[in-house]
Amino acid sequence: MNIFDISGRAMSAQLARMNTTASNLANARTSYGSAAEAYRALKPVFRSVSGGDGIATVDVQKIVQSNVEPKMRHDPSNPVADADGNVWDAGVDEASELIDMLETARQYQNNVQVLQTAKSLILDTVRMGK
Repeated sequence: MNIFDISGRAMSAQLARMNTTASNLANARTSYGSAAEAYRALKPVFRSVSGGDGIATVDVQKIVQSNVEPKMRHDPSNPVADADGNVWDAGVDEASELIDMLETARQYQNNVQVLQTAKSLILDTVRMGK
């Protein structure tokens, strides 16, 4: 495992995190006819992958649903409302998702910077040898 593998895997993990966040935000303001069918936010679960000699990176182990419950509200004019006029809004905390999106973008950018620095150092080393 080298620096390019480590950063590449970290970028892939952050991309999975960004995809789940985008899915959560896309479904955030959706209403459903029952709590059982209502959308619940998705979250990636990361695991450390050891390459030996103290080197490790990250990988996505699985994607799970969060424990944020859908919120019931009375809206009899909504076409998906139940017989009592209730609908359930997706179990997504939009503020939390936006914070996750910013953090994910920063983590991804940090790994891009690591790759750029490693590339620059390798090129400088090659130039020194000429």
